[in-house]
Amino acid sequence: MKVKFKDYFSKDSEEYARFRPGYPAELFSYLSSIADQHQKAWDCATGTGQSAVSLSDYFSEVIATDASKTQIKNAEKKHGITYQVATAEDSNIEDNSIDLITVSQAFHWFNIEAFSKEANRVLKDKGVISVWAYNLLSVQEDVDEIIYYLYNAILGEYWPKERKMVEDGYKSIRLPFKEMEAPVFNMIAEWNLSRLIGYLCTWSATKQYQEKFGVNPVEEIHEKITKTWGESEKVLSVKWPLKLRLWQKNT
Repeated sequence: MKVKFKDYFSKDSEEYARFRPGYPAELFSYLSSIADQHQKAWDCATGTGQSAVSLSDYFSEVIATDASKTQIKNAEKKHGITYQVATAEDSNIEDNSIDLITVSQAFHWFNIEAFSKEANRVLKDKGVISVWAYNLLSVQEDVDEIIYYLYNAILGEYWPKERKMVEDGYKSIRLPFKEMEAPVFNMIAEWNLSRLIGYLCTWSATKQYQEKFGVNPVEEIHEKITKTWGESEKVLSVKWPLKLRLWQKNT
């Protein structure tokens, strides 16, 4: 099955790699603990390799795929990681070879039925599928109000329809595997204002708005958020609740 790839991130993949928040180390330690074996992991829709790099500390080999050639080009290189341009639905990975599949902040772009078939093909018995997403960040109430205004009032109609899956914490996902109970994790970063602004500029809706109107919508809130934040180099804690879902291939 040929699946169309919706590419919202290739154009600015260097900025994506620079400004996207990191996932907690505890997440990858936990995923390693529930994997039956640690020979090979598949980081599907790897982007610039953020999760692949962490997985390589626990697995002998990590195959990291992304449909975007530009994302793969800008991915962080590390021993034990093999980067390949491939879709989630057609990975070119060997049958029954994968112990763990990870999909970070990308599952909502997939053809779920086609991906499920591909996952079933490449996973070993007892192999685990882990997918996670994070929705809107939180800093402090006055800053959050400005960011929510950008997210909803300015960019609301420019978010792809798939964004709804992220907003509901992937609750609607159904896969033909045995679901496993998943613990709660949070992503936490210590950012100054320029780092936050850079992150807001990586939003897919920001890019869609900019392509339509020729201006960056983040500029509309820049003055207000600058006044609210205070000194631009002041560092504040930024938090994203992380929604994780897990499945295991039946033996």
